[in-house]
Amino acid sequence: MREGPRSFNRLAQPIKTLAQRFAYLGLVVTAVGLMILGKVDQLLMDSFRANVTDAVAPILSAVSQPVESVSRAVDHVREIGRLQQENARLRENEARLLQWQSAARKLEAENKMLRDLLHFVPGAEPSFITARVIADTGGAFAHSLILNAGARDGVTKGEAAVTGDGLVGRVDSVGAHSARILLITDLNSRIPVLVGPNRTRAIIAGNNSNQPRLIHLPPGETVAPGDRVITSGHGGAFPTGLPIGEVATVNDNGISVQPLVDRSRLEFIRVLDYGLGGIVRAPETDRVSAEDAKAGIGKGARRRQP
Repeated sequence: MREGPRSFNRLAQPIKTLAQRFAYLGLVVTAVGLMILGKVDQLLMDSFRANVTDAVAPILSAVSQPVESVSRAVDHVREIGRLQQENARLRENEARLLQWQSAARKLEAENKMLRDLLHFVPGAEPSFITARVIADTGGAFAHSLILNAGARDGVTKGEAAVTGDGLVGRVDSVGAHSARILLITDLNSRIPVLVGPNRTRAIIAGNNSNQPRLIHLPPGETVAPGDRVITSGHGGAFPTGLPIGEVATVNDNGISVQPLVDRSRLEFIRVLDYGLGGIVRAPETDRVSAEDAKAGIGKGARRRQP
């Protein structure tokens, strides 16, 4: 009686071993058989696949719902955390902006009071036209643009060319229907500027690269990267206060300035007329012909006041 289970185990062990050995082979043979059957009878396999999918679909749906709910809950928690961080950042920005607003209002009131005490007379608002850039004649030896507006539109030599970001250059030559703009990066460009909070006087000189240089700083004056560069108004070529760029680097090789305007992305340029009689002004007879003046075409004919 005791040898019965032992005899059964001795008989079952070889069968179990054979089953383990040939299980993988059986699965492979079954898969191959299903593939052959699928090629032979496509409709039967499609029907079988559809029945299996229908049988498994409710199970997959029941399993996916908790997973989807958990995923939505995790996303919701993450979104709440992100909103809290953004809310804290916005509160900090609001407090900072309120401080700046208070300082700006104080400075505005102080500026108005000082203007009243000095009987300050502000300069006239410039007239302007806006023209499209139709050609970029720049290269290794020149940085200039061509506009589709000229003397008949009121453009005159020496006027400032700007965009919403800052100064681009000046009108170098004018035709009847076109004008050439000499960019601030051109080798022939020299502009008096003020640098930094100390309003250090200097000259920004183009060097046919994307970063012009600052030259002729007064002895003992220093500038630092990040200092803003604006026109000084000296020489009568440009008004004061037009933004140009920021000091990029200060080293033994000199002081380079990063312009605010990217010359490779210029599409429209505004030409400003401040009524300045700068050193680059053309003679009055070269600006508008007598016939155009009689016809009302010429300087200011298409100008707009801001």
